[in-house]
Amino acid sequence: MNDKAERDIEKTYPTADFVAKLRRLADALESGEKFEIQIAGERVYVPVRAEFNIEHEREGADEEIEFQIKWTNT
Repeated sequence: MNDKAERDIEKTYPTADFVAKLRRLADALESGEKFEIQIAGERVYVPVRAEFNIEHEREGADEEIEFQIKWTNT
């Protein structure tokens, strides 16, 4: 059972910080290791079994691409 509080946070990073996080993620994926990231003060551990997808949304003149990482804690 997961006792963690629900959470929905969106955080904006400067380009250099965002690139560094993507680079660390890519390195972890290539080496088959879990990925660790701190977001708004909470450390998140992404397991190797996570699923990855890319989502594109368009609404009027606005467009969005989301790189998503999903998993279930067991």
